[in-house]
Amino acid sequence: MTRSKAELYEYIEQAGGPPIVAHWSEGEATSEYRQDTHTYDWHSHVRGQFWCTESGLVHIHTARGSWLLPPHRAGWMPPGEMHKVTLSGVLSGWGVFLTPEICHCLPDHPCVIGITPLMRELVRRASLWTWNTELDDRQDRLMTVLLDEISNAAHEPVLHLPMPDDRRLLRIVHAVIEQPQDNRSLEEWAAWAGLSPRTLSRLFRVETALSFAQWRQQARLTKGLEQLADGVPVATVADGLGYASTSAFIAMFRKSFGRPPAQYFGQRAA
Repeated sequence: MTRSKAELYEYIEQAGGPPIVAHWSEGEATSEYRQDTHTYDWHSHVRGQFWCTESGLVHIHTARGSWLLPPHRAGWMPPGEMHKVTLSGVLSGWGVFLTPEICHCLPDHPCVIGITPLMRELVRRASLWTWNTELDDRQDRLMTVLLDEISNAAHEPVLHLPMPDDRRLLRIVHAVIEQPQDNRSLEEWAAWAGLSPRTLSRLFRVETALSFAQWRQQARLTKGLEQLADGVPVATVADGLGYASTSAFIAMFRKSFGRPPAQYFGQRAA
């Protein structure tokens, strides 16, 4: 059922009304999302949001870190969570907005999860429902199954870039994000930030659960995925991220995602 963007947004900010509001725009990217990059500044929604990207790339920033949604991955954003969103490429997708009272069984933090054919079909069916205040018994059962699918879906931590709290580490990570091609060693970054290498190494693991090398690779993957979604050639991306060669970048990408960059954005859900 086709509905206007204004009508959808009206329901997003209602804690009452229909417990689930589904939207489906697979293969129907609107003109608003056809530019290379579009950013929505910090905001939150009354409802929880579950969204699957079918084309393009969504980069979600929160105080806890950032998450990437490449094609055929889904993200969960709890009700009231402040976030900023950057869209890259031609975006289309599908998902649901859920009232706070039915989100108690879902994660209390943003995350990226895999999707299943059942999940996709349930949202497709829900997108055809009339937005009534009450669901009938059959719709209520289908919604319960969808919530169960979301709550039990596998998380994908490789698409998460955690942010530290320590101000010295924040200085380093912001510098790495701004200049991902900077290949300074851990020892050099430690000296730059006024830390000992041992302290820097320890703090990174305590505050992000990653080593410095792992975190920097995640940061580079984040930037690389955004550029690839915008159609930047692989060789240009590799050079801009500080890799010695295009093949080195492709090998790292394949190790992280199971396929080379040329295939990744054509991946379909299993």
